[in-house]
Amino acid sequence: MPANKKHLSPNFLHRFSRITAGLVGGYLVTASFFLALSFLWDKASVLYTLVFGGFILWVTLLIIAFIAKKGWKVWAIYLLLTLAFSTIVYFCKPPSL
Repeated sequence: MPANKKHLSPNFLHRFSRITAGLVGGYLVTASFFLALSFLWDKASVLYTLVFGGFILWVTLLIIAFIAKKGWKVWAIYLLLTLAFSTIVYFCKPPSL
């Protein structure tokens, strides 16, 4: 019995954007989130939380990227979140001498 033709035509760019959004974008959001937390709270406790919580957050963001219908929307959301957390880091860092 032949397979359905709509399942055989791979959309490589769509799939590639979701994979990279999950892997790279999820990692960027996770790293920037915990970096922002380290500027707001105690650095040692945030580092201990990053060991397990960072992996859980990254895997969750990876799964969300695969559930989404459009890869570019996931990329946009992840980049906006990374920019927001990076802005917190930028404004909370101590002044340099």
